[in-house]
Amino acid sequence: MLRTGRILLMAVIAIGATLPTLSQAQLEKNAGAVFVMTNAAAGNEVIAFKRAADGSLQLEKGFLTGGRGSGGVTDPLGSQGSLTLSQDHSLLFAVNAGSGDISVFQVHGANLSLVDKVPCGGASPVAVAQHGNLVYVVNEGASSSVTGFSFSKSGKLKPISNSLAYLSTANSGPASLSFSPDGQFLLVTEKLTNSIDAFHVQLDGTLAPIVVNASADPGVFAVTFAPNGAALVAETGPAGGTNASAISSYSLGANGTLTPISLGVPTLGAATCWHVVTPNGQFVYTSNAGSATVSGFSISATGALAAIGGTVVGINPSGSTNLDLAVTEDGKFLYTLDSGTGSVSIFGINEDGALTNLGEAGGLSAAAGFNGIAAN
Repeated sequence: MLRTGRILLMAVIAIGATLPTLSQAQLEKNAGAVFVMTNAAAGNEVIAFKRAADGSLQLEKGFLTGGRGSGGVTDPLGSQGSLTLSQDHSLLFAVNAGSGDISVFQVHGANLSLVDKVPCGGASPVAVAQHGNLVYVVNEGASSSVTGFSFSKSGKLKPISNSLAYLSTANSGPASLSFSPDGQFLLVTEKLTNSIDAFHVQLDGTLAPIVVNASADPGVFAVTFAPNGAALVAETGPAGGTNASAISSYSLGANGTLTPISLGVPTLGAATCWHVVTPNGQFVYTSNAGSATVSGFSISATGALAAIGGTVVGINPSGSTNLDLAVTEDGKFLYTLDSGTGSVSIFGINEDGALTNLGEAGGLSAAAGFNGIAAN
């Protein structure tokens, strides 16, 4: 009897001893990484931060893209999506604006392995988008254009014949591109013409002729889709306006035309250029570089936008010049690339869409031309 009791006690102790290990494993499972791009002219590089389960970041190391960035000081690419994770977060695509090529990394937590680098098919690529086995890049230089690639599971890119498509003008100032959730359309924004181009994606991966949609509001910058198919557009607003930036939503028709749903919803911030949608499609956040703030909006089933609380849901440090932003795959955390201070701001996303400021992670060079951020 004593022997049996001793065996049971030892078993309980052994089980108890494994609990901390399981807890740590769970923490590791909930961890991830945040990536930012230096865009350095001498040699472009992706900087990796290891993300803990509480959202905090630890600077890990840099990974050379094998190409050159454009260099510059603050937002030299003027784009959203220069650094993009694949839908399954297994690959990371980076543009090399200085050398005119695209780099592909395999993602292993906070570690990256360069698997390919190919010419962009144009000049000065500024953003890249992926859907299924298709990748398209938008090129700002020379004649503004988009070009397409297919890719394998290993990340190798293969140019698609006859995929080159020009935008509405030779110098249109493209800033972003985004595939519709069903992969049937590719939208591209033009800053200088204040328009949104729609291309139908054909079965062979090439694009049908361009359909140009004039933006209903001034200052069009970036476009992305909500999971329900609503196209969301960030707008810097009219020149000279005070905290006059906005965000709009549109429905996309089968003929490539955009129909407004919510027009010019104020962000109550300045220089609103970037936005990101949560994975569940419930919220969209804008990064307002001129006012060092983040604004939040709920997205209805119809694509209508409504401000969360007082609209501004996050405050960045003064002088942060927060550019592009990213949300983690689990929808729990939001990060902004703070070019002015050389840091990444960290926010927790609450169930009601409000943000909790969780501090910053430093270690980057201030005003050094960083562009692009991605999170998993």
